[in-house]
Amino acid sequence: MLIDWFTVGAQIVNFLILVWLLKHFLYKPILDAIEAREKKIATELADADAKRTEAEKERADFEDKNKAFDQQRSAQLAKAADEARAEHERLIAQAKKDAVDLRASQMDALRRDQIRLGGEITLLAEKEVFEIARKTLADLATVSLEERVGEVFTRRLRELDPKSKELLGAALKNSADPALVRSAFDLPAVQKAAIQNALNELFSADVKIRFGRSQEAICGIELTASGQKVSWNISSYLAALEERVHALADTQFPATIKPTLEAATGKAPESGSVELAGVK
Repeated sequence: MLIDWFTVGAQIVNFLILVWLLKHFLYKPILDAIEAREKKIATELADADAKRTEAEKERADFEDKNKAFDQQRSAQLAKAADEARAEHERLIAQAKKDAVDLRASQMDALRRDQIRLGGEITLLAEKEVFEIARKTLADLATVSLEERVGEVFTRRLRELDPKSKELLGAALKNSADPALVRSAFDLPAVQKAAIQNALNELFSADVKIRFGRSQEAICGIELTASGQKVSWNISSYLAALEERVHALADTQFPATIKPTLEAATGKAPESGSVELAGVK
């Protein structure tokens, strides 16, 4: 059997051409497509891994933040509970203190009311007793009695103790105005002369005096000069009694009654007075 090498060569050439054509127009696009697909898949896988990693990171961050939030919330709740408990205790303590203060204030008000009422009763009784005593003594006083009082006053002037005499003498000497002698009634000329002579003899000088009347000098006489006073009258005994009542009231009601006593009686102790027989 004879081989047709031309035919064989032509078939080989045709096969090679077919292979070249298949490779160039069929296999290469397919391989390029497969390679591109593989690259795309690899890129998508890489992106997926990156996104998964980012998602894991975000999930971990969220869990950390959520845990921190839970811890902060627990701390805030505990702090709020402590503050509420402390405020509750403070309010209870304040309420107890307010109740104690209110009770103490009420007790103080009650004591003040009791003191004020007792003081008012004392003042009323004192004022009425003294007014009745003064009016009674004023009604009983007579001119003849006043004359006798003038004699007693003159004798008391002559019997002044050295210290009282020195104080009164200095007051008379330093006073630019005449000394004032006041009595409840107009003194007779004889009594005025007797008082003038007693003062002149007592201080060995011509003592200037002037005479006046005073409704407060019940059955008595008083001499005043530069703040010094020598007096003798029945109202002075009443004044001494008033002072003792004042002292008793000050002892019982020291903070409340003393200003009220002075306002009600209109009297306060006078400085620089000379005492004669318990009289200021």
